[in-house]
Amino acid sequence: MTNHLSIHPGLIALFGSGETAPAGRGVHEYLFRRLRAPIRVAVLETPAGFQPNSAWVAGRLAEFIQERLQNYHPQVTIIPARRKDGPLSTDDPLLTAPLLNANYVFMGPGSPTYAVRHLMGTRAWARIVARQRRGAVLAFASAMAIAASAHALPVYEIYKVGEDPHWQAGLDLLGPYGLELAIVTHWDNQEGGAHLDTRYGFMGQERMRVLEAMLPPSATLLGIDEHTAVVLDWAAGEARVMGRSGVVVRRGGEERRFARGEAFPLAVLGEVRLPALEEGLPAEVVEEVLTAERAEESLSPDVAARVEEREAARRARDWARADAIRDELARQGYIVEDAPQGPRVRRRIVAR
Repeated sequence: MTNHLSIHPGLIALFGSGETAPAGRGVHEYLFRRLRAPIRVAVLETPAGFQPNSAWVAGRLAEFIQERLQNYHPQVTIIPARRKDGPLSTDDPLLTAPLLNANYVFMGPGSPTYAVRHLMGTRAWARIVARQRRGAVLAFASAMAIAASAHALPVYEIYKVGEDPHWQAGLDLLGPYGLELAIVTHWDNQEGGAHLDTRYGFMGQERMRVLEAMLPPSATLLGIDEHTAVVLDWAAGEARVMGRSGVVVRRGGEERRFARGEAFPLAVLGEVRLPALEEGLPAEVVEEVLTAERAEESLSPDVAARVEEREAARRARDWARADAIRDELARQGYIVEDAPQGPRVRRRIVAR
């Protein structure tokens, strides 16, 4: 792989399921340890946006992060972007503004094809892609992991509605990295018991054979077992299997299986390359992401002095004064975030 000066891509974790189970917690901890504090998590409702309880689904994910990973002091924001059109749009620059500062983006259950339909070509998705290329971690589980594929499996349409086996175009998150993936979660599912084969993402062996034959020869099938994740590490050039079980890679007529704890070269998935930051992204999104970074990195001497005064007040347990200084800085457009390593100050980003 060749490094490109304009990007330093963050890890991408793809969960087969179990993102809030004990095995999933270990994966999140691994990812959190790779980030610089403060950890700012954005949870999007989009994959389950069609469900009346999508707020509860996203809230459950956020609650898991806040309670089970509280030692990392994560700052969690739920973004209720439910569909491309309407008042809670994935294309709304203000609603999705927290993505500009998030360094951990988490999405999970829902419908893969719904997620594709309401994220593709939107401001939210462009911001997510740009932030990942600048170091943010993406944690995608179940439906969202499928949606990130080049070839997305229409699980509900086939399994519940009875449509013939087929693939749909996905968000192709990894296409710019040279990987043409068909990601199938719930690979070892056993819900059907002895009377119904629900392995391979609820497709069963017979339908999966038909589906695999439909994939172009250039595609790689990545099957991820339940309560298992594969973490793609661009700097190390490897994929690490974590959780309870393993993953399967089918490429060029060959199958390879990797168990939990194993790491394998990213080249097993395809010929990896690193994209330029701006590749496939609107220029205005690239600029707003870079502007957000610059705003965090630069403070005037006066603002820096006030931040230090607030820290002195906190050390003296003068909470009223510390709060007053924080409020004063907020009026000036600065947000102060407290972390074990010290305060982090960023300018409030006003989306255009």
